[in-house]
Amino acid sequence: MDYRDHIVRDPKVGNGQPVLTVTRVMLRTVLASLAAGDDVDQILKSFPSLSREAVNAVISYAAASAEEDLPVPAVPSV
Repeated sequence: MDYRDHIVRDPKVGNGQPVLTVTRVMLRTVLASLAAGDDVDQILKSFPSLSREAVNAVISYAAASAEEDLPVPAVPSV
């Protein structure tokens, strides 16, 4: 899965913060939910505009950003 297919930066949405495509849900909001212990089903219930693939993309993004010695690729801009 390539998380860049699901996460974008758009200066017109969320002040340019990374959001999930076709939504206004910020990446950091989903990460905070995961950190609080919510599972994917709970997140999907809280944010019905998200898809399971989008939440999995957030998890992939977090995994990529945690890898040592590798820079995290930039989130594409709209």
